Parts: sequence; structure tokens; C-alpha cells
Amino acid sequence: MQIDRIDLNPLGGIAGDMFAAALFDAFPGQYTAFQNDLALLGVKGLAADLQDRQSKGMRAGHFSVTQDTQSKPPRTLRAVQEFLGNTPLAPEVIETACAIYKLLAGAEAAVHGKTLETIHFHEVSDWDSMVDILAAAGLIARLNCRQWRIGPLPLGGGTINTAHGSIMLPAPATTELLAGFEWIDDGVSGERVTPTGAAIVAFLKPVSLQSAAPAATQLCSGSGCGTRELADRANVLRATAYTRVGGDNLQQDQVLQLAFEIDDMTGEELANALDRLRRNDGVLDVCSVAVMAKKSRMATGVRILAAAHAGPEIIKQCFIESSTLGVRYQRLDRFLVRRDIDNIDGLPVKLAHRPDNRLTAKAESDHLADTALPERRERAAHAEQLALKSQQARHDD
Repeated sequence: MQIDRIDLNPLGGIAGDMFAAALFDAFPGQYTAFQNDLALLGVKGLAADLQDRQSKGMRAGHFSVTQDTQSKPPRTLRAVQEFLGNTPLAPEVIETACAIYKLLAGAEAAVHGKTLETIHFHEVSDWDSMVDILAAAGLIARLNCRQWRIGPLPLGGGTINTAHGSIMLPAPATTELLAGFEWIDDGVSGERVTPTGAAIVAFLKPVSLQSAAPAATQLCSGSGCGTRELADRANVLRATAYTRVGGDNLQQDQVLQLAFEIDDMTGEELANALDRLRRNDGVLDVCSVAVMAKKSRMATGVRILAAAHAGPEIIKQCFIESSTLGVRYQRLDRFLVRRDIDNIDGLPVKLAHRPDNRLTAKAESDHLADTALPERRERAAHAEQLALKSQQARHDD
């Protein structure tokens, strides 16, 4: 059955082992697939165990790794990519694991003033962390969930000893990875969100657990606990999976809408600025409208849709690219139809699955920009028809 949504409730926090334990607890069959992945990793003496434990009277799964090997784990992003790429793991598992590692490397590089090529992993460079990431990657790839949601992340506090000495909590790499996410200070100190857990969350790009969600049927639920006992609460992460009622092809996510007005830039300056903003990763759309601003001046109202996790960086770019002195923002829930991309003779065609089960197609106009209008329309119509036929044939099979 299609998993439309998985909700993560980080009461105790989130780490790589807690994420794996919660999902294995919810989907026991996935643990067998993970054991196969672990064997394909090809490292003798590396093993994992999944047990039931109690945390403040609550039963939860506990995922742990044991290592009795002389093999040294890879310590750079390139070494990790080469190591995983040389295994017979499924391509989607390798791709997901490498993407999580790349996020970790990017955060560590930003914290230490290095590059992706020169940064070395420290605390996340052991086999324990690689197995946690492998487990998470396999779960994410095989479950193929359409949407993830997460509750506020517990802030924790204090310090922890690392290869770079004592550092404050949350760890710098954790805060780098989770810029734009919602945090809560529940008064419990310690490391509540680890860099590995943060990288998994950053990869999933979940929306807030408080965002609106369509009607759904609960499929299953599981809990994963950490190794530490907290004073006043269970140290668990709960994962609950749902499937949509009715299967109407609608998906939901959460975006940021940024807004500001400009009355002191020329048309040429503003057009160039908006083009540069559109090129930023995380920007979904940029539009402008004529407005009557303060002092009855004609101005341009700028509206930007951005991925929720990218908000802080895009806001900074608004101040860099324009003369605005303030940017408003709000989080918006939105619904989208399910979409696929088909490539017809080098021309991408977007296929939209409508709620009434109709399928519509639209060729990407940017790829036809240099084509004369009559030929452009003919090529687009031909590609759209072929894409619809191809999709229907796959559905019939």
C-alpha cells in the first residue's frame, strides 16, 4: 500500500539510531531488508541488533551497532561516495545515503570554513554512524513515502566533548543543517538532536507536524528510543504512517511566502534582481505586481514562494539583491496534484494526475524557446500525446 505520510514526533529527540529503530518498529519487515544491505556493505565484524526496551515505562525499539573489525571507515565525502558506489547495494539506497552524507559534509564545511573536498568527518566517521545512515537510507528509499512531517525539535543544551574540544549544544553542524526548522526548549539538557539525526531530517525536508493534513487512515506506528535516560520523559522518537483516504492524487506540503515592496529601483534593476532571486536553490516562484504603496507612490510588490527549509537564506538574498529594508513572511500549507516528468526525444513533459483520475501533459516551454511558434506548438503537442500514451501503457502493464 502507498504510504502517503509519516509523522515524526521527537519527544526525546532524534538521532540516526532512533530514526532507524522507530521505523523498524513500525515496519518490522524492513529490518530483514536492512540486514541484507548490511551484508552487502562487505565489512566483516560489523553487525546490528534490534531489541525491545523500556523508556519511562514505554516500550520502544532500540537499534545498536557492534563492530569488531580492523577496517578503517572512510573519512571524506569522496571516500564515502567511492566506498558505497563500489558495493552491490541498490542504486536508490546508495543515492540516498550519499545525499545524507553530502548534507553532513556541507554543514561541517560551513562550520569549519572548509570545502566539501577538504572537510574530514570526525564524530560521524565511524562504522556506527555509517550503519545508522545505511539503515535510514534503506528505509527512506524502500518506503517511498510521499510526505514527512515532524514536530518541534527539542533544543537541549550544555556542552559535549569532540575531536575539536568542548562545543556547545546543539552542535554547530546540527544547527547549520536545521536552519528554518521549529525548535522548542523543554527544559531538558544534553544532546537531543545529533548531527546524523539532523542530516536525515534535512534530507527528508519534512513540514511542521502542525500543518493541515487531508483525511488519512493510520497504517502503523512505531517508537525508537535512545541510549540515554531523561529525567521527566521517555527518550523516544515516534513514527506514525498514514495512507490517504480515497486516493485523489493530491499531495500536500508547506512553503514560505515572502513579501516586500520596492519603489526606488528602476525597472531594469528590479528585473535583474528578480532573475537572480529565481536562480536560488529553494526558490519555487517569483512574481511581481503593481501596488499603491506609502505616500501614494506606485511601487512593485514582490512575492516569493520558497521551500520552508530555505527561508533564512532566501530572505538574506532579498536584502542583498534589492533595496528593501524589510521582508515579511508566513508559512502556507498548499495542495498539489501528483506530478511526473517524462522525456520525449529530449523534451521534458510534465504529467499531472488530477483528482478525478484524468492525466494532463504539458511540455516544458523553456526547452522550445529557440523554436519558431508553429514548430514549437507542433513539437509540444506531439510530445504531450506520446507522454500520455506512454504513461497509459505503463499503467496498463
